[in-house]
Amino acid sequence: MKIVGVDLGGTFVKIGLVNEKSGKILKKTTIETKVELGGKTVVKRIAEAITNLTNNDFYAVGIGSPGSIDKERGIVRFSPNFPDWHNFELAPKLSKLLNKNVYVENDANSFVLGEKWFGAGKGKKHIVALTLGTGVGGGVISHNILITGKDGIGAELGHVIINPNGPLCGCGNYGCLEAYASATAIVRMAKERRKKFPDSVIFKDEITAKNIFEAVKLNDRLAVIIRNEVVEALSIGITSFIHIFNPEVVIIGGGVSRAGEILFEPLRRRVEELVMPTFKGTYKIVQSPLVENAGILGAASIVLQREN
Repeated sequence: MKIVGVDLGGTFVKIGLVNEKSGKILKKTTIETKVELGGKTVVKRIAEAITNLTNNDFYAVGIGSPGSIDKERGIVRFSPNFPDWHNFELAPKLSKLLNKNVYVENDANSFVLGEKWFGAGKGKKHIVALTLGTGVGGGVISHNILITGKDGIGAELGHVIINPNGPLCGCGNYGCLEAYASATAIVRMAKERRKKFPDSVIFKDEITAKNIFEAVKLNDRLAVIIRNEVVEALSIGITSFIHIFNPEVVIIGGGVSRAGEILFEPLRRRVEELVMPTFKGTYKIVQSPLVENAGILGAASIVLQREN
């Protein structure tokens, strides 16, 4: 059986035809979102792209969308990437065009579902997942159930406050995990210290999270300081998640996770220092194996979660 996963972004929409058994992406395509054309046109273009890609050889669609989602009705309540999408009936509109079942979930929640069905959480019932990109998203599965809260908007793990006296976060609070561990925050940390560390190799090329972590390998002083601050913030957050949810595995994905062991080795060590003794040995911290396919596979897994 085949399902379609739609990774809906503000700039691009990634669409994949997925084998539900193997998780193999059989075909995929990317189109521009063109938000400025309006919601109805965006949905119509997605429907056309799905039809062209699949020739209607699939049975359902899952959409991972940023923002606040009413998953029961398939409605985007609000999304920062789609300013005019207030209580927008995304699933009903696309379902009508395709004559197929369509399910919508918040993109961070779809990430943890993708890990459960196809990634590092396969076969596990208790999972915490974090995606470290432009922001920090999170999702939680407990006893095989996706935890979303009363209104379906819970598990905002990126907005756990690490330090109330910390930097301003995009959400309006200060010192959130996102304000320390997102790619945006990492670049900000470097720019704020440019005068103090003018000779850092970070400033010899484009300032990106990737280049900053590469500079750690060169033992660049500023890069090491930033890496350590990211690790400390993540460790505090992850320790809290372990104490609250008691997961079997904590999975970290997104662009920042590609730093690899430069990030993960000190992170695992620091979390082990912080967790209560009774939690030692109860969890693993791993890098997501889904990489660039996480969005499509996460979206496809929404169908499996709803229909199984």
